[in-house]
Amino acid sequence: MTRLAALALLIVAAPIPARESLGVYESWGAFRDAEPLRCYAIAKARGKPPAPAYATISDWPERKMRGALHIVLSREVADKANARLLVGGRSFELVAKGRNAWSRNARDDAAILAALRSASRMSISARTPNGGRFTDRYGLDGAATAIDAATVGCAKRS
Repeated sequence: MTRLAALALLIVAAPIPARESLGVYESWGAFRDAEPLRCYAIAKARGKPPAPAYATISDWPERKMRGALHIVLSREVADKANARLLVGGRSFELVAKGRNAWSRNARDDAAILAALRSASRMSISARTPNGGRFTDRYGLDGAATAIDAATVGCAKRS
């Protein structure tokens, strides 16, 4: 219940009007924003990171984007540093700047999405500006269902 309360707090705290809940599925939730139309699955990082960290998989019909990965990291990353995403047994290099990380392209998004559907956990690691390393961890229970709910949520409106 704590994870769901934290997820709800994270969603409520974001300043986006007209957000509609599409459902909460284990440790993932699905939401739809009306203007601009965007649907996404979201999860909060496990544990107690020093700053809020979460992962999203989004569909933006107006931008013709589907299944786009975005991760808000718990710490700043070093300049020009990349982040490493591990999903099950697969590894992906992400572009990172500040506290944000994204996949390099739509092909990587599709591969990450496929890996998420069959794995039970994922983690993302990066180097901090002072040279240290950190890792944010996520459970994937409910991820596939939340991603599907987000996809259907935008398909109905686009």
